[in-house]
Formats: sequence, structure tokens, C-alpha cells
Amino acid sequence: MKENIIPHEYQISTEDRRQKNGHNSFLIWFTGLSGSGKSTIANVVEQKLFQQGIKTYSLDGDNIRNGINKDLTFSPEDRTENIRRIAETANLMVEAGLVVLAAFVSPYKKDRQNIRNIVKDVNFVEVYINTSIEECERRDVKGLYKKARAGEIKNMTGISAPYEAPDNPEIEIKTENETVEAAAQRIVDYIALKLKL
Repeated sequence: MKENIIPHEYQISTEDRRQKNGHNSFLIWFTGLSGSGKSTIANVVEQKLFQQGIKTYSLDGDNIRNGINKDLTFSPEDRTENIRRIAETANLMVEAGLVVLAAFVSPYKKDRQNIRNIVKDVNFVEVYINTSIEECERRDVKGLYKKARAGEIKNMTGISAPYEAPDNPEIEIKTENETVEAAAQRIVDYIALKLKL
């Protein structure tokens, strides 16, 4: 079957789209435990970029699992497939000239490396939202930790499933020591040069 798939070459390139938008396009990947603050910080970063006229789009775990990945479970195999599909979707958006913000637990190093391979290293910014399991459990915004402790949720990252922290993220945010606003501004400052054509 693969030998019958021939990519079509279109006349408008990623570079054309970036030039038209007036900025570079890439993926900002937020990883960390459930309740660490990934989506909250990503949302503030997107607002700041939007105010600067940057064309953006956010992808979030719960939203994706209600749509394109609603057929997947939380088994290790399905988590890998979940992240692969998201990376491919994000890659299309990067090619469309957007700055993509993706907030996903993405607990496995190999899966995050695969994202880098799909979007290419130059288009990937890894942001590790480093919040302790104790703090995430204290927040428990979705009530998931309580359910996991009661045995109602299997394969809960940080409880009954592992989280492999990044070794060399581009940015590390410790939410117990830094406000959402300060963290978001630090990310915006970090990517300022990357946005320039």
C-alpha cells in the first residue's frame, strides 16, 4: 500500500505561509503531571502571542480525547498513539504557518523524542511544567487523583503509571515557585527570537 502513496507538491510552501504571517511557525510542547498547570500556562502564553498578532492554535489533552483520539485508552500503547497523532496534527499546523501550543501529560521520553522527530528539532520547544505530585494532588482540579487513589482510575500518571521527566527541556517551570503570569512571560521572552523570520 505504501508504494502507492505519492505526496502531492503544492505551490504554497511553509516558508510562503510564514512570510505572509510575518513570523516563524513551530510547536511549543507543554509536558507535566495532570494538574501541574500546563493548560493554564499555555492559555496565558497564547493570549500574549495573540495580542502581538501571532497566529496560534492550542491543542489540549481533554479536547483531543473528545475528538480525534476518542477511540484511545490510557494504556501505554494507546498513550504512544495518542501523542503520535497529536504530533502529526501539530506538524500540519506548523506547516500551515501557526505557532502551536500543545498541553499534554505525555509521560514517556520516547514519545516526546518522536514528536521532535516528526516536527523536526528546529520546530520544537519543550516546556516542562515541573510541579510535584504532592502539589498536583493537592490541587486535583479534575478530581482524578482522588479517583485514582480510590482505584477508580487505572494507569494514572504519577500514581499507578510512570512519568519520565525531560532531561533537557528548553524551558522548565516550577509552578510552586513561579506565578502563571511570570512563567508565561518567561516562555514568551524565550521564543521571541524564534518567532523572527
